[in-house]
Parts: sequence; structure tokens; C-alpha cells
Amino acid sequence: MLLAACGTPPVTVATPQVDGPQVPAVVQPVVADVNGQVLGRNDRLLIYRPASGDQLGSIAARFLGSADLAWMLAEANGVTMVEAGSPLIIPLRPLNPLGVTADRVQTVPILCYHRFGTGNSKMIISPARFASQLEWLSRNGYHVVRLADVQGFLSGQQPLPPKSVVITIDDGYESVHRHAFPLLRQYGFPATLFVYSDFIGAGDALRWPQLQEMASSGLVDIQSHSKSHRNLIERLPVETEDRYRANLDAEMTVPRDVLQRRLTGVKIRHMAYPFGDANATVVDSAARNGYELAATVVPGGNAFNAQPLLLRRTMIFGDLDLDGFKSRLQTYRNLATP
Repeated sequence: MLLAACGTPPVTVATPQVDGPQVPAVVQPVVADVNGQVLGRNDRLLIYRPASGDQLGSIAARFLGSADLAWMLAEANGVTMVEAGSPLIIPLRPLNPLGVTADRVQTVPILCYHRFGTGNSKMIISPARFASQLEWLSRNGYHVVRLADVQGFLSGQQPLPPKSVVITIDDGYESVHRHAFPLLRQYGFPATLFVYSDFIGAGDALRWPQLQEMASSGLVDIQSHSKSHRNLIERLPVETEDRYRANLDAEMTVPRDVLQRRLTGVKIRHMAYPFGDANATVVDSAARNGYELAATVVPGGNAFNAQPLLLRRTMIFGDLDLDGFKSRLQTYRNLATP
């Protein structure tokens, strides 16, 4: 490719143009002054000779529209930093949106937390332990991505960085605002908070102003955990089949309507099944009521072909040490392994 590119005389450009849908749909190319040289290009790749002072982030912002896509340049070139004068491949379209190579397939672990603080319950994780986990992710090259990004990955439209991981928190306890939210803000990590609407404002649950504060931060995405947190696959003895299905639909629609009405800027399109339980009837109700992603608590990572309404999600318990936490981060699956 470099030889082919060098067949065209180098051109010094000031405003590189990217024609057509050549980058992931989530970003738009930015026109900016460029001091380096475009050595050649086609509709999929551009060869760029960096100038002094160029960085992967600035080059990604210049040609791909977002510094957050610097990982694409690092992966395409096998580098971690820019060397002035050494040409770089810039993929104008995703090179491997499905994350599949000859020997492995990329998987995205979705981590599931519940409460934060002190206590004997395994559902409670101490702030210090949560902080150590976030610190480890930050220091070891993991990319904490939004749950919404997984949808683009599953559709084959949006590649995700290697070692991508999603953080989710269930139920809506006040300790999320008191302990987890400051740490997420400290590390700049996004998270999805699944709340069940009957719980909001009761006992040790989050209040509406706290939910709005977190939603407005841009880091915490508020989504549905049903209306009442009943086990959706269990039909009560007093329920007829028709009444069960009507109640099941209410468990889907009521939290969506309440949360969207009470919280500015919140759009409900994802849910976590209470107790992680779902069957064909529950999944059908979720689909009919407009949910695009839904999560269980079946552990493991999610490959490109995961069922969007039956996503795997791994519980993180309070008694899990750091080595145990690392073992839960399944970011690829060996194809040679049965």
C-alpha cells in the first residue's frame, strides 16, 4: 500500500476532505489545517506522513472527526505513538467492525454492580474496591464504552476498541450517587444505571434530583429495570394468561414513560431483566415495546453475533478480589477453543 501510495507525488494539504460514509456513523470528519502530507488515498484508506507535533488523537480528530478514534490508528499501524515523518495508515472505513481474526473473536464484557458502601452482603462493594477496579482498567489499556455503543457493534456498523468493557449498575440505590458516581466522574468512565420506577424515592433509593444530576453529567445513562422488579418469567397464581401478558407489558412501558417524563434528556431504549431472567414471552414483550438492548446475568462476553435482547452480563460481587475481577473481563474468545 505504501508503494502504491508513493506512486502519486506527495501533496501537502490544508483541508483534507473525506467523501462519503467512510468513517463510523457516530462521527463526522472534521476539516482542519494539516501540516503533514497526504501521500495517497482511496475510498477506504489514506496514507499520511505526520508532521512534528502530530499525535494519534489529533490525527484522528483531523481525518476521522474524533480524537476518541485514535485507537483505530494505533491498531491499524501497530503503534502507540506518532513518529514524525513515518507514514501512517488512516482507515477511512472500519477495517474489522466485527472484531474477528483468524484465531479469535472480540467479545465485550458487561459488568453488573448493585450497591456500594459497607456491609456483609455480597451485593455491596466497598468504594475502595470499586476504585481499585477502575484504576486497574485505566492503567491496563481497557476502554470503558457506553452500552449504546454495543448496539452499533452488534449491527456491524461500529467497531469497538480492543479491550472494551461496559459498566452497569442495577436497582437504583442511593449509594450509587454517594460512592460510585464520584469515582466514575474521577476516571471519566461512563456507566448505565438500570432503575425500577416503583423504587425511586423510597427508603434508601435514589431521589429524582440525584437521578437528574447523574443523567445531566453525560456519564450516567439512566435506563429501565422494570416497574416493580418482579421476576418477569413467573406468572402469579392469581394471574390469567391475558392478565400476565398485560402486566408484563406494564412492566416494560411504565418505567419508560415515567423516566422519560421526569428526567430531562433521558431516552429509554435499554433494560435489564430483574434477576436476569427472561424467556421467549418476556423477550417478545421487550421487543414489542421498543427496547433495543436488554441484559441478563448470564456471565461472559458478547461477540458481534450476540442476541441484543439477551446480552450476557457478569455480576461483580463485593467479596471479589482484584485477581477475580480480572478473570471476569472476557474481551475475546479463542476460536480454536471448543
